[in-house]
Amino acid sequence: MAGHSKYKNIMYRKGAQDKKRSAMFSKLSREITVAARMGLPDPEMNARLRAAVLAAKAQSMPKDNIQRSIDKASGGEGENYEEIRYEGFGPGGVALIVEALTDNRNRTATNVRTIFSKNGGNLGAGGSVSHGFERMGLIEYGPGAGDADTVLEAAIEAGAEDVESDEDGHQIWTALDQLHEVQRALEPMLGEPDGAKLAWKPSTEIEVRGDDASSLMKLIDALDDDDDIQTVWGNYDVPEEELERL
Repeated sequence: MAGHSKYKNIMYRKGAQDKKRSAMFSKLSREITVAARMGLPDPEMNARLRAAVLAAKAQSMPKDNIQRSIDKASGGEGENYEEIRYEGFGPGGVALIVEALTDNRNRTATNVRTIFSKNGGNLGAGGSVSHGFERMGLIEYGPGAGDADTVLEAAIEAGAEDVESDEDGHQIWTALDQLHEVQRALEPMLGEPDGAKLAWKPSTEIEVRGDDASSLMKLIDALDDDDDIQTVWGNYDVPEEELERL
């Protein structure tokens, strides 16, 4: 089990979230409603809903907004969203997995394809890049949860698979079916996490610099700006000095 890593920019969206707060709240609300509709409207009895509420709280989404999103599902209100995954390649040969919740499959597919083509990428067929990733659980804590050794010890005791710590916080990886068991075991030791979700962890990373790094960030930003797209995962590693330059 590794205790540290340069994994912090695998999910670039984390660094872009402050740009459009209302758009972010809309995406969080959509996930809460979908999660509540798929199970019981009680976060304690619905693991996916609990994770969605945690993510919303971590972004300071008001409690009233969270409850309204849950009530939408309970009352049968709102659109019926479909979960879709897109896979493709970005500048520098980077592999990208794009997760969406949409009420119009054709609109979203057209938008994603256009974004890829306009920003130096190529949208691939289903399965074209996911074989290079592992589907796992991801629990995130801020740096205030403790130092790397403290978090590592807690993660081992809770049954986690891997831990990666840096100045931005801690990423605790679990087996796919152990996410919420590990999360509950960690909470008495580290407190409530900033987030807990299913994630895509790449088996290898590609370092991206220069023009490729610039084009890749534009591609990911454009994807993130689309209302239907929830999360963008990739196997890229943009060095710190490149991120500062950009």
